[in-house]
Amino acid sequence: MTDVAPPGSLLGARKPYRSRWEYAGWAAAIIIVALLLLSTVTNPNFHWEVVGEYLAAPIILAGVWMTLMLTAVSIVLGVLIGAVLAVMMRSQSAVLARLASAYVWFFRGTPLLVQLIFWFNLAALYPTIGLGAYTVNATHIITPFFAAIIGLTTNEAAYMAEIIRGGFESVHRGQTEAASSLGLRPRHVTFRILLPQAMKVIVPVIGNQAIAMLKNSSLVSVLGVSELLHSAEIIYGTNYQTIPLLIVASIWYLAMSSVLTVVQHAVESAYGRDTRSRSPAKLKAARQSVGDQ
Repeated sequence: MTDVAPPGSLLGARKPYRSRWEYAGWAAAIIIVALLLLSTVTNPNFHWEVVGEYLAAPIILAGVWMTLMLTAVSIVLGVLIGAVLAVMMRSQSAVLARLASAYVWFFRGTPLLVQLIFWFNLAALYPTIGLGAYTVNATHIITPFFAAIIGLTTNEAAYMAEIIRGGFESVHRGQTEAASSLGLRPRHVTFRILLPQAMKVIVPVIGNQAIAMLKNSSLVSVLGVSELLHSAEIIYGTNYQTIPLLIVASIWYLAMSSVLTVVQHAVESAYGRDTRSRSPAKLKAARQSVGDQ
């Protein structure tokens, strides 16, 4: 028979036991980190004065803004297109389901860098775009920025389609079957029953994808888009301070990723409270909506 400590007693509030090896591990970790930081700060080859000089340079700040814009636009469009693809993959139409699956298979199976270069050189395959007399020169449309948006969005949409589909699959099938038995149309089942519950699974992953997209946007530097990494490349191409400028870019990427992580946790917490505050009586609301129709 085990003794159960009464609430509020000293026994119940006792902290977990920590062995001497755990304290030794912490001490060793602190010493190693301190030595690494000391070596990094005191090493003159890092040229910290150059890092400080260019950390807030106008060209770097412009690159930061371009990186944030690429990330925001690509994530929003990727989520929208991915949602459509996820619905198509669950469609009863074999044609729609196969087309969506083929899209996901292709864009997830080829490297993002290759896709970006392909979109940038699309004018080599199709010099003009349009129908009949209404055609335009493809080089006027497929600019480096537009090619970057297309490449990042189409690639992100493939991943978001799988993420949203996985969120749909996390909802128990009995709920959608019950909603259908009440007479709800498929789109009502999707948007009133399926999607609100699937968001608990989808939202955290969208935050991770946004952080990944922030870093993947550096790949568009090969297209000449003036995002953060390309801005740093322009500077160290003239002053040959490669390492300091890469440190500048890394500091900004780390700062933006940290801010997005904080926002992600805040959204998850807020959404979690919202979903917990709402009773799971969605079928009751659906029954009422059917009665009103």
